[in-house]
Parts: sequence; C-alpha cells; structure tokens
Amino acid sequence: MTDAFHPATDRIQEIVGTVSGIRISFIDTPGLLPSSTNCVRKNRKILYSVKRFIRKAPPDIVLYFERLDMINMGYSDFPLLKLITEVFGSAIWFSTILVMTHSSSTLPEGPNGYPVSYESYVTQCSDLVQHYVHQAVSDSKLEIPVQLVDNHPQCKTDITGEKILPNGLVWKYHFLLLCACTKVLGDVNALLEFEDSIELGPLSNTRLPSLPHLLSSFLRHHAQVNPNGADNEIDEIFLSDMEEEDDYDQLPPIRILTKFQFEKLSDAQKKEYFDELDYRETLYLKKQMKEESRRRTENKYPQGGDPTSDNNSDNQEPSEAVQLPDMAVPPSFDSDCPLHRYRCLVTNDQWLARPVLDPHGWDHDVGFDGINLETAIQIRKKGFASVTGQMSKDKENFSIQSECAAAFTDLRGPTYSVGLDAQSSGKELICTVRSGTQLRNLKNNLTECGISVTSFGDKYYVGAKLEDSITIGKRLKFVMNAGRMGGAGQVAYGGSIEATLRGKDFPVRNERVRLAMTAISFNKELVLRGNLQSDFRLSRGTRMSVNANINSRNMGQVCVKTNSSDHIEIALIAVVSIFRALLRKKATDDLSQETLEMG
Repeated sequence: MTDAFHPATDRIQEIVGTVSGIRISFIDTPGLLPSSTNCVRKNRKILYSVKRFIRKAPPDIVLYFERLDMINMGYSDFPLLKLITEVFGSAIWFSTILVMTHSSSTLPEGPNGYPVSYESYVTQCSDLVQHYVHQAVSDSKLEIPVQLVDNHPQCKTDITGEKILPNGLVWKYHFLLLCACTKVLGDVNALLEFEDSIELGPLSNTRLPSLPHLLSSFLRHHAQVNPNGADNEIDEIFLSDMEEEDDYDQLPPIRILTKFQFEKLSDAQKKEYFDELDYRETLYLKKQMKEESRRRTENKYPQGGDPTSDNNSDNQEPSEAVQLPDMAVPPSFDSDCPLHRYRCLVTNDQWLARPVLDPHGWDHDVGFDGINLETAIQIRKKGFASVTGQMSKDKENFSIQSECAAAFTDLRGPTYSVGLDAQSSGKELICTVRSGTQLRNLKNNLTECGISVTSFGDKYYVGAKLEDSITIGKRLKFVMNAGRMGGAGQVAYGGSIEATLRGKDFPVRNERVRLAMTAISFNKELVLRGNLQSDFRLSRGTRMSVNANINSRNMGQVCVKTNSSDHIEIALIAVVSIFRALLRKKATDDLSQETLEMG
C-alpha cells in the first residue's frame, strides 16, 4: 500500500515471492522522514529497529529510494545519509543501489526555458546524491549503481507490456540483472574476505591495521629501558674482563706532531701515525667505558650493601636543569629559515623536549609541526620506566605516537617488563599493551616470552612470542624468535633468525654486520624476507652504512648512507651539479634540433 502524503508502512514487513523465476525475500521498512531537527529522533528509532530486524540475516542488497522529479539544486539529505552511516556503518553503501522513482515524469526547464536533456538531468541528480553519500562515508571513490524505475500507468510500455523509460530502457529486467550482480559481488567479498564487505558494523573511516605488520612490530626486539642510557649488554662485556689490566696505561708516551712536522712525513709514515693514534684512541675509549661501567656498578650496589635488598640508599644528588645549545642560527631571519625560534631543553625532571622538523610541513614558513618528549626514571634499585611521545599536526589531522615502558629486574630471577604503545590512525587510535619476561638460563643465553593485546575500534588482536638469544664471545650473537598474532577472525604466524657479527673494537667502534631472515604466514601464503645491514669505516674520517632487503615477492630496496669529515661532499655536490647541467644542455640541444627540422 502507498500513500501520496504520509508514510503508509508503519512497521517492518517481510514479503517472500518469485519474480521471473528468482526467489526474492523483500524486507519493507517504514519510510524515513525528511531531514530536520525534529525528525532525527524518529529516523534514528526507525533505523535501529531495522538493524535489530536484519541482525540474524543481513540483506544481500539495500535499495535507497529517491524521487527523480523532486531532486533539485536545493537538495540536501546529508544529515539523513550521515545518520544511516552511523547506525549501519559505511559497509552498507557497498551493497546499495540508488533507485530513482518517477523517472518518466516531466523534466524541469533549463536556464533557457527549454527542458533539459534526460540523460544530463539523470546524471546531475545521481551525482548530487552520490556527493552527499561520499561526504557521509568520507570516501570519494565509492560508486553506487543507479537504477531508474517508474510504475505510473501513463508510463510507456513495449509490446510485452513492460515499462519503458524515456531513454528506452526496460527497467524491470535491468533492475533484476543489477540486483543479481550486486549479490554476486557481495558473495565474492565475503568469500575472499575483502575489506569493506557486506558485514554491517560501526562506522570506521580508517583502514584496519595489517595483521602481518602488527606481528612484525611485536617480534621486533624492544630494548630494556634504563634512565642513565647504559646498555646492560655492554656492561656485561666489560664486567666479564674487569680484572684485566688496562692496556692503555702500559703504552709508552707518544709525541704529538705539529702540522708543519706532519707535512714532512712520507705517505707511509702518515698512515702509520694515524694508525697509532686510532689504536691509542680505541684503548682510551675502552678504558673510559670500563670505568663508567665500574662506577655504575658501585653506585648501584655500594660496598657492604645487599644487591637483593631495596633498602640501599641512593646518594646521588638530583640532577639540575641543563639547557642544550641553541640550533645554528641561519644568516637570514626570513620566513624560510625560522630555526632561531626553537631550542631543546632538558629539565630537572629529566624531561627532554625538542621540536620535530617536517620538511614537508603544511606551512612553508614553519617547518616544525610537532614536538617530541622523552624521559626515563629509576624506581628504587630494581625498577626503570621510560616515556617517549611525539605529537604532530597538519591542516586537518593531529597525530600522536607514544611508547611507555617499565621494567623490574631481579638479580636472582627473571626480568619483567610491561609497555603501552599508542598511535593515531586517521581518526582512530591503535593501542597496544605488551608484557614480557626475560630469563637468563646460562651466562650467554637469554630467553624472553611475551604477550600483547592491540585494540583498534571494536576489534582486538592478541599476540604471543618466544625469543632466544645466544652470545658467542664478544662479537657473535644469534637471535631467534617465533610468534603468533590473531584477531578479527584472522591469524598470522611468523618468526625470524638473526646473526650479528660485531667489529673487533666493539663497543667503542660500533661496526657490525647483521644478517636476518624473516618468514610471515598469513591467509595460507608464506612470505620470506632477507635483510642485510652493515656499518663500517671506509677510512679514518669516513663511515658508511648499507641496508638491503628483498622478499619472496621480488620486492626490496637498497639504502647506502655515507658521512665523512674529509669534505668529499663538496666534490659530490659539484659532480651532481655538473651532471644535471649536462643533461639540461643535452635536452636543450635536442629541442633546438627538432625545431630546426620542423622549420
């Protein structure tokens, strides 16, 4: 039943029948009221009643009706479309057909007083409705199919009695074909587990996080926090040979040459002189690091104190506020060089605050669009905590990344750690709570197990991992781990094997070669990835870092970084400038030759 002035359907009805041999179950819902402040509550009540009705059997196809002859430039149903999206979720529009009724009515007049063409008017009206749908779901790539219909008795028919629209379309069979195609696409989405499938759910304007990415981040080793910046592994290396006599004190004195004396040496003598200085510098740095490790050990466990007791007094005086040096002030204070406005600061509470430079910032005159905060504190003698956070913004979004971690160390037992990571993703927030336990089985063997829970919207992902590291001597280290991450009906498995060979002067010279192999299994597909990372010195003043990776999908990258104090970068800049000038000259010559031939 229909009514020209009021909604005739006052309750949800399900009609089952057969059309052209196709069995159809049609759910007729009460009509929605026009967009206004007084109708929002009534429309919301209708929509929630529909949602409860279809909860057990979600529909294959959703029909959204609009009258073609009632759409004009003043049309705006955005509040109603937004309300539909909030109740059912954005996924409902991926199975929706826009049905334009009264499609054979008289068309409105154009600017010149004559009726506009049928095709242009239909296109204009459908584009206007889809524009507001795009705003409701925040997705301009969504394309909703449009179906024109008309049941008026004066609508033209063919010899079979079927209704024919002004564009010559027999709309009934076209409508059935469009419904069948929409159902097939919905079944394919559900079968292949595509994103934004037919499932009705809460609104989400951001993509779900990748499960393999979450697993890879969880398997990544998180260093143990320490407020004084010390590395426990380096301390153990020095404590193991603390009784050894320092080689630096046994060296004979060396004569430091002046620049004039150095210039008189031959090339071989200059090389020997530099090698001797490097050797002495390495031994001196090792001596300093040993003394620092010894000092930390003595402060942590004073003479006569019990290492396992919490009653040891901390005699260290509170640190004073330290103001870091200003950034280099540019020669010009124009809008392109605002570096003089910002500085870093370490407070008396050990908070480090510094600006974050974004070279692609939303304002050309201000390149600093964020701030970074860091702190680390010691809790009695066995506990440590650290907080790291970064906030940045642009014209539309405000992003946050933060990591909070705490650890409790028991000399006679395991080390417990807990952490909270938060990262913004569009308008949503990805939060991860992780916990781990480290147990030292042998002197050079460390085993760690951990769990994590990640939340994103109303979905939760739970992961577990097991990691074991073995150190052979002071230079070779093996790390093996395996883990699992599951949630939202999906599961990913992964693991990695990593071997690190340190330089002979580690940790004074941070030279190393790291080779890693990672395997991730997701949706019955296995992806292997190999990574090579190397840091070494080419010469006394030049360092190079090489990072290369490739996976089983034949995708990878190579990154080479070099820094030098020998001023070779000036020569490189000159070479690049000359090369670009030659290419520009060649392009100009080719263009001149083509112009000459055309003439």
